[in-house]
Amino acid sequence: MTAPQDNPREAATPALPAQGAAPPAWHAPTTAPPAPTSPPPARQPRRGPGWLGTISLVTAGMLLSSGLTLGGVIAYDQLLPESAEPSASASADPAAPGPVVQPASQQGSDWADVAQQVSTSAVAILVAGPDGTSQGTGVVLDDNGHVLTNEHVVSGGTDVTITTNQGRSYPARIVGTDPSTDLAVIQVEDPPAELTPATFADSSTVVVGQEVMALGTPLGLSNTVTTGIISAVNRPVSASGEKGDGSDTAYTSALQTDAAINPGNSGGPLVDAAGQVIGINTAIAAIPHQSGHSGSIGLGFAIPSNTALMIGEQLVEDGTARHAFLGVTSSDGSGESEGVGYRGAEVAAVEPDSPAAEAGVQEGDLLISMDGIPVDGAGALTGLVRGMPIGSTHELQLVRDGDVVMLEVTLAERPT
Repeated sequence: MTAPQDNPREAATPALPAQGAAPPAWHAPTTAPPAPTSPPPARQPRRGPGWLGTISLVTAGMLLSSGLTLGGVIAYDQLLPESAEPSASASADPAAPGPVVQPASQQGSDWADVAQQVSTSAVAILVAGPDGTSQGTGVVLDDNGHVLTNEHVVSGGTDVTITTNQGRSYPARIVGTDPSTDLAVIQVEDPPAELTPATFADSSTVVVGQEVMALGTPLGLSNTVTTGIISAVNRPVSASGEKGDGSDTAYTSALQTDAAINPGNSGGPLVDAAGQVIGINTAIAAIPHQSGHSGSIGLGFAIPSNTALMIGEQLVEDGTARHAFLGVTSSDGSGESEGVGYRGAEVAAVEPDSPAAEAGVQEGDLLISMDGIPVDGAGALTGLVRGMPIGSTHELQLVRDGDVVMLEVTLAERPT
C-alpha cells in the first residue's frame, strides 16, 4: 500500500497462470500521519518505512514470486520461527504480555462493546527519521508500556511517538526489531494509566468465516475500526525488504481477512468477537497494473497472534528474536504419487546434523504438508516453520520416488 508521504509495499490481486497474468504483489498498510501536536521538522518524504519490496501470495494454482528474490531457492534455516510458546494464562509479572485465552463464541457479536473494550489497547504510532515520517498502529503488551507493531513501521526511525485513544501523545523508544517476521517492540517512556494490555487469543483455533474487527489509524484517521470475517488461514505471504538480496525478507503463514485494512493499519490488532487479539495487521493486496495506490479491496493479511506474541516476548526480554531451524534449502516444485499431482517445497539440500537430517529428509524430497497444513511451495514452508516454537515436534508429509512418506521432525534453534 501507500500513503500520502509513504510508499510501502504495493499489491496486486492473485493471478491465475492460465490467464497469463503477473503474480501478485503486496504491500504493507502504513501511511504518513496527520500533523501531530508538536510537528516534527520538515523532511523530504521517504519511499517507505522499511519494506519497499513486494509481498507474494502462495496458493495452489498461483505463481510464487517470493522465491525469485533468492533466485528461486530459499535457505529455511535462515528464516524461521521463534522459541518460547505463548503463555496459556495471565502472568503475575506486570511486565509480561496479556494472557492468552481461547476465542469466545462468535454468536451475537456486539462490535460497539468490542470497540470500546479494545480501544485502550491500541495506539497510533508516529515515526520520524532522516528520510521522513510515517505512521502505523501498535498493540499494548504490558503495564510497562511495551507496544507491539510491525518492523516496517519503525524501520529507520529516530523519534517515536504514540498517541492514545484519548488523543494524548507520549514519547517512546525502539526496544527491538525482527525484520524476518516484520515485528517490532517499542516502549513508552512514561506509560500512562489509560493504556491497557491487550488479551491475546490462540490463533491456532481461528477458523474461516469467524467474525473479526481491525483497529488502527488508516490514512491518519485515528481510532478507526472495521469489521469482516476470516477469509482464509495459513495463507503464505512474503515481503521483500530494502536490501534486495533476500536477507531481510519476511515470511508469514498469515490470516486473511476481508475487514478493511488501509495505509496506517500496519501493526494494529485484528481481534475476535470477544475483543481478543488474533493477529497483527501487516499487509493488503492491490489490483495489478493499477496506476497510483489503492486502498482495501477486501484482501488483508495479519500475522497470527501466536507468532506475534512469541516474537514480542523475546524482543521485550532482550531486544532480539530467536528462530526455529529446520535445516533444508528448497525451491518450488511438483511431484506425483499414484496418479495424483502435488505442489510443494522441493528439497535442494539438507544441512548435516540438522533437525531435517535427523528426521530423515533427503535431497529431492517434495515436502507437501506440515501437521496436515498444505505446503504449496518454498515460501509456504518458511511461513509455517516461522510460526512454530523451537523444540516443538511436527509431522512432515512428503513425496519421495513416487511414494507419500510421513516423517516426524523436532525443530531446533537456528545457530547464530
